[in-house]
Amino acid sequence: MKLICLVKFVPDVDSYQVDFANNALIREKARLQLNPDDVCAVAFALRVKTTHPDTTIEVVTMAPSVVTPHLADLLRIGVDQATLISDRVFAGSDTYATATILARYLATRDYDVILTGTHAIDGDTSHIPAQLGALLDLNQMSGIVRIDENLFGKAVAVFDVETDDEHVTYEMKLPAILSLTRDCPYKLPYASRKDLARDVSANLRVITSQDLSFPADEAGTMGSKTRVARTFNREYDKRGQLVVQADEAGIDCVYQFLKEKGLITR
Repeated sequence: MKLICLVKFVPDVDSYQVDFANNALIREKARLQLNPDDVCAVAFALRVKTTHPDTTIEVVTMAPSVVTPHLADLLRIGVDQATLISDRVFAGSDTYATATILARYLATRDYDVILTGTHAIDGDTSHIPAQLGALLDLNQMSGIVRIDENLFGKAVAVFDVETDDEHVTYEMKLPAILSLTRDCPYKLPYASRKDLARDVSANLRVITSQDLSFPADEAGTMGSKTRVARTFNREYDKRGQLVVQADEAGIDCVYQFLKEKGLITR
């Protein structure tokens, strides 16, 4: 099988900075991590490869060049190809422009399944998987918490989707876009000691706007359909802390607190 994992490297919430003039995150200066939902997508692909060694995995991300070491780390744990779509003209792209750019690249690739995350912790719009499904004319499903590995093949995928109200098992014809959540049981393996310093540059490529023949006015802020009206740092109220002893007075204090919050009705 040929699997493509669409991933995003998101800023560590404690390190990112904001360009308030342009209402955008300064990603080049932030500590980055692989988005939690996308971790599960790559981990599932690697699990499939363990069972079926002829499986090939390509990881694709649209990001600044600072993510290159993170892509190299994925290559060192079993990913076959890493593709970085990166160009200054792509900076500031909204989800519509981003999906259009990704679709232009994916249309040139051969694949059986596209795996990605459902949510991204730096925005959480969940737009891109569905937008790609529309642009590439593929079936797409989000909110996946488990994929049946025994029934996973080139023709069909069987998976569970969980919402606030229900847990449903679906069967979907392939090729398709399957969007996982961090609630999946799949975990990334660690790189072996001999692979920690392995040169993987031959398996990492950079795709630019010229490679995709992508017009500059259809990417970035010019090609985006949405605009951020205002950006601000959220201010959190400081909460007081009360320490009580494990005695009658302390128990009564906790009881009264829970009663005031409506957690105890009698």
